[in-house]
Amino acid sequence: MSLSEIVSRERWRAAREELLRKEEAIARARDVLNAERRRLPMVEVDPEYVFEGGDGKANLLDLFEGRTQLIVHHFMFAPEWEAGCPDCAAFLDQIGHLAHLRARDTSFAVVSRAPFTSILPFKARMGWTLPWYSSYHGDFNRDFEATLVVDDEPVERPGISCFLREHDRVFHTYAVYDRGLDGLGSTASLLDLTALGRAPTGSDRVRYHDEYEE
Repeated sequence: MSLSEIVSRERWRAAREELLRKEEAIARARDVLNAERRRLPMVEVDPEYVFEGGDGKANLLDLFEGRTQLIVHHFMFAPEWEAGCPDCAAFLDQIGHLAHLRARDTSFAVVSRAPFTSILPFKARMGWTLPWYSSYHGDFNRDFEATLVVDDEPVERPGISCFLREHDRVFHTYAVYDRGLDGLGSTASLLDLTALGRAPTGSDRVRYHDEYEE
């Protein structure tokens, strides 16, 4: 292993402050980009997608659980696989307590093409309690480009799709795939992908996850 140069505390502090200025510039640019993302046009979702989850059949509107926004993680798990993608599993391990998203009127759900009978034992093995649905009988993954057809064969790729609900109308607002998921997982990073961003709803402060009111 090649180590960095060893210097005095004063030289380290000077180098750190120089780097900090670059980091702050990136943070400001990210704020501008997030604002531009919130201004993206959106597409109304017309097809009546049907999923299978822990409570049986569900449609896309059900995945919102009554909230205004929905973040869907496209978890790579093809119908013929015995287990889900290790990279997707590592990503899902980083997702924090959902109470913080729900307090911002945003639901989170996982969707895979594998049958729910395959998802259930893998989910139990991983110890996850996140809502997870199968789109095995529909075209949800294909329509939202998490499953591509290459040389007449379906190819899975990880992604996140964001949706907004107005009464019974559902709109697709944003999507990101593959390396675009790098650095995501925290509540703030996921909210930055949504149409409403980090805008508070009901409270302008973060609470302990057991203190939020549903």
